[in-house]
Amino acid sequence: MDTMTFGIKQLLERPIFRAARLVAGREGIHHPVGWVHVLEITNVAPYVSPNDLILTTGLWLKQNEQERFAYMKQLIDQQAAGLCIEMGTTVDNIPKEIVELADLHHFPLIVFEQPVRFVEITQDIHALIINRQHQFLKELEVYSRKLQRLTLESTGIAQILKAFHEQSARQVLYFSSLDHSIFFPALTTKASGPISSFLQRQMDTKALSAKDVSILSMNAQQLLVVEPVICFGQTFSYVGVLLHNRAEITESLTLLLDYTTKAVAAITLRTEFLEEKMSRDHNEFILDLMNNRIENEDQAQSRMGLRQLNKGEYLFAGGIIEIQHTADIEPITIEADKQDMLILVRQLLKKHGLYNLVMIQNNRIYMLCAKDALHKESHDNFQTTLMRLAEELRASAHEPTKSLKLHAGFGKLRTQIVESSRSFEEAQQVIDVARNVATQEGCIFYDRLGVYQLLKAVPKLSFLASYVEDHLGALIAYDKEHHLQLIETLDVYLACMGSKQETAAKLHIHRQTLYNRLEKLSSLLGEDFLEADKRRCLEMALVAYKLK
Repeated sequence: MDTMTFGIKQLLERPIFRAARLVAGREGIHHPVGWVHVLEITNVAPYVSPNDLILTTGLWLKQNEQERFAYMKQLIDQQAAGLCIEMGTTVDNIPKEIVELADLHHFPLIVFEQPVRFVEITQDIHALIINRQHQFLKELEVYSRKLQRLTLESTGIAQILKAFHEQSARQVLYFSSLDHSIFFPALTTKASGPISSFLQRQMDTKALSAKDVSILSMNAQQLLVVEPVICFGQTFSYVGVLLHNRAEITESLTLLLDYTTKAVAAITLRTEFLEEKMSRDHNEFILDLMNNRIENEDQAQSRMGLRQLNKGEYLFAGGIIEIQHTADIEPITIEADKQDMLILVRQLLKKHGLYNLVMIQNNRIYMLCAKDALHKESHDNFQTTLMRLAEELRASAHEPTKSLKLHAGFGKLRTQIVESSRSFEEAQQVIDVARNVATQEGCIFYDRLGVYQLLKAVPKLSFLASYVEDHLGALIAYDKEHHLQLIETLDVYLACMGSKQETAAKLHIHRQTLYNRLEKLSSLLGEDFLEADKRRCLEMALVAYKLK
């Protein structure tokens, strides 16, 4: 519970306020009281902080109506907790417009019908505040030790949330876009779904801070206060509380939230450490697979930690993420970016429910992904999941704070782990093609490379170079000397099936300019360059030319 702060309501129950009467602002009696000031001057704004309770004999009420109004507005605008006026010394009544203004802004206005000693009020309240702060610090120390014990005993975040709920008496939550959200006490899907969806929207629109506490209004009745869980400079998730009004956002609550978030960060770090320890075994296993040192399929699946399926089979995909920095940056930043990307890859694989092994070498992250195939649509679903994973990785790389470009490639899906070496080879071929051929940049699957599969399978690149020279050499040489873009013209002309109008439009040139280029193509390639056999050779040479 919140033992550090108290409100106007508790104040009015103190013996020293027995003779006091609340004359306005009844709906603000839950305003927290942080300190007490005696102020008689009219320019109070520089001396009032939020949650201050102001004591006055009412000298300001002797001013004209406009000045009285201005005095009250200053207190309200400074978010003072309330105002106490001693009657009988300077004033005998409170003007009606002041009472109405206090009621309008839910600003507690308290009067003492008889003279009182302000020093006794300040001593009483200040002693109460200090005692409560001391008591809260003792409770905070106990809570801190409890969190330390829980983080040592388990890696479960739910236990931390339970402790936070017991200490704060609030609905608490853990939100992560890469993992399942946790609510304590548990909420039904109907109740928790809108909260998770709301937080996801806030994260997508950058309204949810990745560094500081965020205060978010879901609707008129629900307020969320969330703090990011930060490890290695990365925001992994958020811890928060569900409130009903801003008056509940007290210093003690935000301190409890901060302690809780740090405990969740410690668990996240330990979990990452354990996963990193496991990754050393993963590295060895992936290297064994890539070098064909594993032959027994049952042992391979057991080593990956896969359970035996009663029916159906597993599908396996070998994949590579190649990390490229697009700007000159410090080596330490390059290494940090690679580690951040490795952590994100693991989190996304977990989010999408894929069994996986992950290894990083130099600027490449190798992944062996597995998914049970119980339906005939499993193949397409698996590729859809991998495509979504690649898109999320690229979105992260495109953040303003990063200078990264990612190339992703996956080999053909297979039903045997022991065939993974071929998948990794195919994944590398996908990246090689995407890196060199603009039209294939978005392709991440080997079985969608088309004719590039055949060209990448040619064992000697010198053969391809010779093939390109035989069929396109004259055009390449002419373009170098005259810059007529004959290679591009031929490529587009063949792709447009010989349509001159469409070709000119795609090349953004005049029709007569195209006719001149086509004449030159005919003189260099021969009049028969559109005949079937010669056309096929030229198209293959153009594809090979893009792989140079």
